[in-house]
Amino acid sequence: MKILVFGSTGYVGRHVTARLAEDGHAVTSYIRHASAVPGLEKIGARTVFGDLEDLSALPDIIAAQDAVIWMAQLMHEGERRVVSALLETLRGTGKTFIFTGGTSLLSIRTDGDWDERSFAEDDVFTPRRQVAPRLEVERMVRQSTADGVRGICIRPPLIWGNGGARYIADMYHSAQATGAVCYVGRGLNLYSNVHVEDLADVYSRAIERGVGGALYHAVSGELNNRMMAEGIARHLGIGTRSVTVEESIQIWDKFTGPIVFSACSRTRCPRTRAELGWGPNPNRLDILEDCTNPVYASQATAGRTNPAWVKTSAA
Repeated sequence: MKILVFGSTGYVGRHVTARLAEDGHAVTSYIRHASAVPGLEKIGARTVFGDLEDLSALPDIIAAQDAVIWMAQLMHEGERRVVSALLETLRGTGKTFIFTGGTSLLSIRTDGDWDERSFAEDDVFTPRRQVAPRLEVERMVRQSTADGVRGICIRPPLIWGNGGARYIADMYHSAQATGAVCYVGRGLNLYSNVHVEDLADVYSRAIERGVGGALYHAVSGELNNRMMAEGIARHLGIGTRSVTVEESIQIWDKFTGPIVFSACSRTRCPRTRAELGWGPNPNRLDILEDCTNPVYASQATAGRTNPAWVKTSAA
């Protein structure tokens, strides 16, 4: 299958692109900068240049593809604009469009406490105001089946593995910034998690057998923030520290502190297991194994940049 991928240069994107190429698909990565070409060619992807501010070339590019996968990270407004344009281009073609969301959409602010609620793919929930626009994009993609598009959504939880987890890197950043590995409140909150290579397997299976209009989760385990912080602290030979939500903003940013590290987001994936026949690799179930990857310590010394979706001027 010929597959166009947006976001191939990111952590998840690299792994998914490599897996699809390994599976024998002809993968083309949509990129902005020539510096990305050697790395993508190394994992078996072709490249095409473009800018998401100018979408005029997309119809010609997509015409040669059988499927499009969206893994790019934009602010909500930009994401909706580009995804709408992609779906319009794909209208009536019967081609596949896979949209990547995230389970921050399901997050419940607990200020560091555990919450018993856990959501399967099609459970009803009310999203937090800051992330609600993502749910509208998911609905748009799933409803595109009525317009002749095989629209599918994948909603990953905390993704880890091979030293690339932003969540773990941010814990290392807290150590660099404060001298202790930080968590909010009692640190009993958590995000369900999955290894990045097991997540790439979900994309591979969704391309082959995913049902139009479906939403798929991918979950292999859970571990609360305090236990993760304690594991990293032991590795670094330092202590841990509980911080308030207000302090978390100063350590991370106005999104990551109050929205990510102060929340609980627990998910299940019965639809993914049943329809795609997916299950995590039994050798990739322990997120603590990734918490001691030396990559994180080396990155922490280089400083932290805000994620692409964070507006530094946000209230």
